[in-house]
This record gives sequence, C-alpha cells and structure tokens, in this order.
Amino acid sequence: MSERFAIIDPAAGISGDMLLGALVSAGAPRAWLEGLPARLSCPDVTVDVSEVDRCGIRAQRVMVRLPGGRAEEPGEAHGQPHHHDHAHDHSHSHARGEHHGHRHIGDLIRMIERAPLSPWVRDRAVRAFELLGEVEGAVHGVPARDVALHEVGALDALVDIVGAIEGFEQLGITRIHSRPVALGSGWVRAAHGVMAVPAPATAILVEGLEIASNGPVEGEATTPTGAVLLRVLSEGPPPERWRALQAGAWGAGGRDPSGYPNALRLIIAEAATEAGEVVVLTTDIDDLSPEYVDSLREALFAAGALDVQTWPTCGKKGRVGFRVEALAIPSGAARVEEALFRNSTSAGLRRASVERRTLPRRIIDVPAEDGSSVRVKLLDTGNGISAKPEYDDIIALAGRTGRPAHLLARELQEQAMRSAAEEARAARDNPKRGS
Repeated sequence: MSERFAIIDPAAGISGDMLLGALVSAGAPRAWLEGLPARLSCPDVTVDVSEVDRCGIRAQRVMVRLPGGRAEEPGEAHGQPHHHDHAHDHSHSHARGEHHGHRHIGDLIRMIERAPLSPWVRDRAVRAFELLGEVEGAVHGVPARDVALHEVGALDALVDIVGAIEGFEQLGITRIHSRPVALGSGWVRAAHGVMAVPAPATAILVEGLEIASNGPVEGEATTPTGAVLLRVLSEGPPPERWRALQAGAWGAGGRDPSGYPNALRLIIAEAATEAGEVVVLTTDIDDLSPEYVDSLREALFAAGALDVQTWPTCGKKGRVGFRVEALAIPSGAARVEEALFRNSTSAGLRRASVERRTLPRRIIDVPAEDGSSVRVKLLDTGNGISAKPEYDDIIALAGRTGRPAHLLARELQEQAMRSAAEEARAARDNPKRGS
C-alpha cells in the first residue's frame, strides 16, 4: 500500500493555530491537544477548540490561553484585520533581561528539550525555534537565543509549533508536502507604526518556498510561526500524481473576513501510480546472506519504493546470488537508491525509466471481529471490483484472535466486496450524492 502523506494548502496563508485546527479537523485527538501544555511544563495554559464557519466552510478554531484567559489576538493589518501573529506582536525583540513578562528563545528550546516528545518531534521543534531566533536576531541585532518574545506570544508559539509538529505524528504521518503559500498584501501594525506585508521575519523565513498569488487575501496572510512550520515540516511540492484520501480538513484563522474563507486546508493523500513514469533500480548481489534480504526489502519500502522484487541468479564464476529490482517514482528514486546502498553490499546499480500502468485502486477500512479494522485494497478490474486484505493487518489480527490467517483474509475479503457492492448500488440510485 502507498504511504500516506499530508499536503498543506496555504492558499489563504498559514499560522500556527490554523495548522493546529486543520490537524484536529483531520482526526488528531482534542484530548491530546488539550493535554499538550502540561507536557510542556505549562500547566496553567489551556487550549480551546471550537467549530466555526469561515465563508460557509466548517473549520476548527484553536486558541491558546494563559491564566486569566489571556490569548494572542489577531494582528491588525492596515485596512483589513487578519490572522494571529503568534510570535511577537511584530514588536522589537529585546536582549536578555531588559524586559519583564518576556520569554527568550533559549528558554523555550530548553522547555522542548525537557518535554516527553519523540525525537522526530523534538528535533523539528527545536529547529523551528532556532530558525525564529536566527531570523529575529538578524532583523534586530540580538543573539539568536537571547531574542525575547512577550509572554503570551511565547507560550502561544510554543504550543502551536510543538503541537503542529506532533499533530502529524498523532495522525501517523511523517511525510509532509505543501502547495504555494500566500503572503497577503498591504500593511500590518507593529509596535512603532505599520510595516509592509510580509513583515521582515516572515520575508526571510519564506525564502526558498514557492509563493502563491494572494488572490483576495488582504493583510498579513502568513505569520512567522506559520512560515517556520513550513520550513521545518514540508518536503516541497507534492508528487506529480497523487490521490486525496481526505480533503475536508480545515483550520480557521482568527478573523472572518467576507469574500473568502480565512482557513487553511490540510489534505491527506497517497501517491496515484495508475499510470506514469517510474524508475527501475536493479542490482545483482552475491555476497550478502539471504537472511538479510527481508530487511533490505523493508528498508526499500520505507524509503518509498513502490514495489520490490528479488529472485536467485547465477553470476560469474558460478557464484550464486540474487537480483534486487525496486520501482520508485522519479522524485523519490534518490532516496530508494540511498537505502539500497546503505542496507546491502551492492557496489553499483542500473537505472531505467519506464512507463508503468496499474489498475485504479483505493483502500478501505473493514471492521474486524475484535473491534479493530483491517485495510483492504479494492481494485477496479474493468469487470468489477476485486478485494485484497493487507497482509500485515491480517497477520496481526490472526495473532490477536488465534484464528487462521487465510480464513480471516477470506472473510474480510467477502465483507469488503459486499461493502463495495452496496456503495456502488447507492451511487447508482443517488447519482448526485456527494455533489
């Protein structure tokens, strides 16, 4: 089965709370998010999650509140109020110790390093605050870790950044892409007047990112927090061909302007490889013990291989070996190559570009007898639908229930076929359904 990935769609800009709302809308548990401040040693900070309307779109709104209900308010743009500005209210940063009621970047990094987070989350969260410190320090002439953020903005940014990164982990997704990001237009109010959008810190943070047309968006569309999250999370544009598995997850911004939805869309997708160019990577190996072939296959799949085949060969001087052939999308071939060299004794490989065509497919979850679910692949054969349960899910279910794997596979296959038939019948009876 293709690896799931996420696509951040910041057509109306991005801020930390918008991404948090989109993650909750996509299925990240509210209880997890509400419990995050305590894990970050901020037990008096609370997180409010509510459902709001943004130009007819249902979206999740997230607000981080300090004791007494204080919260970061949406920044005011010249002529049009827009998003939160999480990090610093566009005020000047301060050197360590000059102002009370502020937290320094170095302090926030230490809070992240002490928190019970996975290495994947911790590394990206620390890098995000390092980037914020470097950018603000460059703008204001302050050492990166001595950059001071006002108390509300600092804790808001801490929860937003850690939560946005860990939210993807909650969804079981560690591969993230993004579409072009809107920056907005006009002017935004700062501590000493107004400044052009994008503000200096945001302008530096979006260097290297693909910028979208602003469309109807006025004011500040992308905040420093939103920009830094794109920098530490996104691998760049999505693959050339992909299929949306979930496209209705929206996170609301703080304001509700008329004329366009002030919301961020998050798409959960998988590669669509029914037709298109693929790269074939082939190597012959005669000095690797066969018992390590399975671990090599797993490493290639983890690196993004679409398929991996191995078969025995007879090489020069009568040596017995095996051939490994992996398929990869062109943009992911380098990762698969690297995994092949790293996890085998191969000294070289052959590359070939070919066109691959496969049947349209999709994955559905079929309820199992123990209350769990099993992924089943549905293929459109042209003569109807065929179903194949995912092997790993069947083996795990057999281990939990003690029932033979082949019997479970047959039962769940039949159940999936019935569900597909009912779905097709409903679509015929209600042709406008879902429109």
